[in-house]
Amino acid sequence: MRATLHYFALMLIIPIYGIQVCPFIEKQNPIEVAGSIDTLLLLMFLARGPLYTAFVDSIPLTNQTMRVFFLELSALGAAAVVLSLYNIVVNDFPLASGLKILVGILAMGFFSSADLALERERFIADKIERDRVKIEPVTRFFPLTSKFAVFAASTMVLLTAVFMLLVNKDLDWLVTAGRDIRPHDARLAILKEFGFVLTIALVAVINLIISYRRNLNLFLTRQNSVLEQVSSGHYETHVPISTHDEFGVMAMRTNEMIRRIRERTHELNRTRDVTILTLASLAETRDNETGAHILRTQRYVKALAEQLRTHPRFAAALDPETIDLLYKSAPLHDIGKVGIPDAILLKPGKLTDEEFAIMKGHAQIGADALAICEHELGTNSFLRFAREISLTHHEKWDGSGYPAGLRGDDIPISGRLMALADVYDALISKRVYKPAFSHEKAVAIIRDGRGRHFDPDIVDAMNAIESTFRRIAADFSDERAEHREQEAECAV
Repeated sequence: MRATLHYFALMLIIPIYGIQVCPFIEKQNPIEVAGSIDTLLLLMFLARGPLYTAFVDSIPLTNQTMRVFFLELSALGAAAVVLSLYNIVVNDFPLASGLKILVGILAMGFFSSADLALERERFIADKIERDRVKIEPVTRFFPLTSKFAVFAASTMVLLTAVFMLLVNKDLDWLVTAGRDIRPHDARLAILKEFGFVLTIALVAVINLIISYRRNLNLFLTRQNSVLEQVSSGHYETHVPISTHDEFGVMAMRTNEMIRRIRERTHELNRTRDVTILTLASLAETRDNETGAHILRTQRYVKALAEQLRTHPRFAAALDPETIDLLYKSAPLHDIGKVGIPDAILLKPGKLTDEEFAIMKGHAQIGADALAICEHELGTNSFLRFAREISLTHHEKWDGSGYPAGLRGDDIPISGRLMALADVYDALISKRVYKPAFSHEKAVAIIRDGRGRHFDPDIVDAMNAIESTFRRIAADFSDERAEHREQEAECAV
């Protein structure tokens, strides 16, 4: 469509231009002038399809923009040469008249070719992004500053040539006409000619500025969009590389930066996860609970959080990243037990009131230790959730829990989720002081604690995913954990 508009404009403007600058053309019938010029331009327009197939579509995408520019300019230049030769041979025009037409068509062709090349650049950029084509930009390229300089110089030379032809033609006309024309009429005629050419030149230049602005905005928008995603923590993205210039190199280096950030982030996440597992394993070595307890409770927490993602009270807090951090931080809920004396921690029977008071201190001990780490890593670290869970997973909805006696929504969501997961697992697990309860009995006890021990909405979430709790308990039972350990020892 854009090429059609350009060629249509040429078919309107070039005949008028020829009549304005060439006295020989001016003497011809306007229909004859337009017929010869427009027929040739129409033939060139129809030849564009085969020419593009042969010389543009067959080469690499990143080379097509410049190829389009030179192909369009060469085609129009060839049309100008043919037209000049036709007038010289058939109409017996002097060589100067042919050069005037050549300059006019080349001037208009320069602006049309540049605009069509910019359109091709947009097409290539869209195709590369749509089809996810990957190209490597060259390190040596024609700089944008040089392109601007060449474009400005070419524009000045072409426009100067056109206006010089106008001046020359008008001077010849004034000398020939002499006293037969009034000064006022001569001035008006000359101003009309100059105004026509100047208007066409301004429209062509402004159109190119707008076209280049679209391309520049396209590249910068994509670059900024990717950088915005990266700043939000989304590293599975890249800037499409569609040009062999500064923008291509900028996109390449941005993609390399994203790749390194992604690798470093992955490394940090692995370090974080290993740190959590190490700390959890440390607590496990001193506790009478099995490692399967850690595996089960963190999965209960994740299942509850995912169920509550769309709940009005929890949707704003439980985004996918937070749920993942809750899942990975949950194993540290009892890390404070490393500070409890063995005589109390490993006691096979029921604890005395004094012993239980000491035992309750594990929540604060764990939170204090994690707070030191959090202070070093920053308040946005993953340890914030671990500290919250350690400190508050024994708090109760009605305020009767410990260590701070928090009530209702004053208890962090992480602590409320862990409270239900920890109690459920304790109920279905065998302990030295009690047998393992059935799933049904454990669920009944938790339901009985709705609104007293547990957040009512979290209990409702458990009811909705009861089968998930049952499956997790079965898949990570103590018996299966022991069997996996035995298999690992046999393998060693």
